Amino acid sequence: MSEEFDAKAHVAHMENLMGLTIEEEWRPVVEAHISAIEKAAVLVRSFPLDEEVEAAPVFEA
Repeated sequence: MSEEFDAKAHVAHMENLMGLTIEEEWRPVVEAHISAIEKAAVLVRSFPLDEEVEAAPVFEA
């Protein structure tokens, strides 16, 4: 991502999209959570993938 992630704008967008209102005392908590999720997603997307990716076997009991 070339732009800095803006958790406040993202939360405001989600409020509008879902028709919700986040109470002011919870807003910093929600913004911190969204920011942490975005940082984790950026990290996961940075992992290199081999060309040949195979699914793990599934075992049934």
